[in-house]
Amino acid sequence: MVDIVHNERETTERDRDIGEITDESAVETCPECDGTLEQDQKHGETVCVECGFIVSDDEIDHGAEWRAHTHEEREQRSRVGAPTTNLMHDGGVSTEIGWQDKDAYGNTLSASQRQKMNRLRTWHTRIQTHNHKDRNLKQALGEINRMASALGLPTSIQETASMIYRRALDEDLLRGRSIEGVSSAAIYAAARQAGSPRTLDEVHTVSRVEKLSITRTYQYVTRELGLEIEPADPLAYLPRLISDLDLPEETEHRSRELLTTVTETKPSYLSGKNPVGLAAAAIYAGALLTNEKVTQTAVGDVADISVVTIRNRYRDLIEIEGETQAP
Repeated sequence: MVDIVHNERETTERDRDIGEITDESAVETCPECDGTLEQDQKHGETVCVECGFIVSDDEIDHGAEWRAHTHEEREQRSRVGAPTTNLMHDGGVSTEIGWQDKDAYGNTLSASQRQKMNRLRTWHTRIQTHNHKDRNLKQALGEINRMASALGLPTSIQETASMIYRRALDEDLLRGRSIEGVSSAAIYAAARQAGSPRTLDEVHTVSRVEKLSITRTYQYVTRELGLEIEPADPLAYLPRLISDLDLPEETEHRSRELLTTVTETKPSYLSGKNPVGLAAAAIYAGALLTNEKVTQTAVGDVADISVVTIRNRYRDLIEIEGETQAP
């Protein structure tokens, strides 16, 4: 009996020693034969490859419990939440209190509980913008999102506009200027930087400030922030105007050829000219050359350019085209 108790005590002490050793991350060899250890991910065990001794078992699997064979399946089954974004003043890491007024079991809350949740929602909204900069940024990003949606701008341009506004706010450039004005200028600058420009008239249409205020704010912000914005290219306006006029691809190709010819042969002609006016004139000329029926008034309404401007630029484009083709 004494031998049995003694053996059980030795076994217990050995198991305790092995447990203490295996709890340490420095264990790299088998405690029985000093053999190499190997992780068995399938069974959740650490096994000695020499003697087969199981050093530890019931290990926690930190991986996902689901399987995915394609990138799309992996994205759909991932539960990590939405990524951070610059389109929200807090980076998108805030929380929201649901509005359903129901508990975890789907039961409707009592009147006193609903009143309590309403107070919590109110204070939760207030503490999200605890200083004037957060409140300013929240309102501005809302304006940028509204105007970008109205102008049909992608999310990438919205993020660029939000970064421009954040920089202007950090460098204290908003003093004496409205939030809407700086937001409009940021949208206009971001669209031009991305190569998908919108005209000042288009931005003014969806904005809540005067056109002159947008122009002055844009010039001030780009100068103070040192934004590198190249002059607008008339070719960038062609696809959108062609789409609005519902003209065929052949007309767009011919209009692009006219503008390319002017850019390559007489780049000085583009100086001081409204790029939208040049694009509208090229579309009108391209439509005539491809036997498409479109009037100067229709082109002017879509591009927000006067008929006189289209007529003058159209004549210049045809003249330059003729000079390049002359022997």
